[in-house]
Amino acid sequence: MLAWVAEPEGRKATRGIMVFPEIFGVNPHIRDVTNRFASLGMVAISPELFHRTAPPEWECSYTDFPSAMPHMQAAKEATIESDVKATYQWLKNNSQVGDNIACVGYCMGGRTSFLANSAVPLKAAISYYGGNMPSLLHRTDKLSAPMILFWGEKDSHIPAEHRYQVMSSMREAKKEYIDILFSNADHGFFCDARASYESNSAKLSWDVVQSFLNARLS
Repeated sequence: MLAWVAEPEGRKATRGIMVFPEIFGVNPHIRDVTNRFASLGMVAISPELFHRTAPPEWECSYTDFPSAMPHMQAAKEATIESDVKATYQWLKNNSQVGDNIACVGYCMGGRTSFLANSAVPLKAAISYYGGNMPSLLHRTDKLSAPMILFWGEKDSHIPAEHRYQVMSSMREAKKEYIDILFSNADHGFFCDARASYESNSAKLSWDVVQSFLNARLS
């Protein structure tokens, strides 16, 4: 499994973060986001979660859903969990972050972030507009870290009922979470390479993410 790794310049990082991509691969936008986390003083890694079915360094355009769908459908819960664990172990073994590790994900990666928080011992987890989240709620009891969930109210891909199910499950399991709904944002609002980019929501969420990580990672 290949991955994009970014590290801060001129200093050893003691914080790490896994950056889980959208269904479009570890593309220029995801590499840029991974680099942004490195600029915050973190070792950041974005794994190619479609490595079993796609060629190395695969990516596709934001308008080419048909090319991405077969790879997403082939990525099962068990195989994604295996890849999460491998990514986590790589961070522990190849950097000085120890177990001071968080995760973030976008779209499919937002769902992966929830899965990761139940698969490895994280200090913080962040999910942006994760789709099909109810299918993972059997894992809620295993969540290890406080979690932020970002949503867009204009997102037709994620029914409001799905959001409510996630919140209800986390509340019942007494898990610590922050639920943030941007009323004027659509699916993919954080991605400045997509037509659905909403700059105000993206900037505010980025501020929240930085504060959250600073509070949770030593």
